[in-house]
Amino acid sequence: MTTHFITAEIDLQQTPTELQACIEAELQKRGEPLRWAITDVDVEQQKVSVEAIVTVAQEASSEA
Repeated sequence: MTTHFITAEIDLQQTPTELQACIEAELQKRGEPLRWAITDVDVEQQKVSVEAIVTVAQEASSEA
């Protein structure tokens, strides 16, 4: 298992609950989130920047 620092841009949502669900869904695509934070909000572009730490399972190496 390895940890990775990632950043993502997410479209701003109508409610905080919808925004949280969108952030968590995007992070799940990249691994298992350990922690995340919104680090910037661009009102003009309607985007939020998110920084996160995720864990990713390592694939078993195939040694013959």
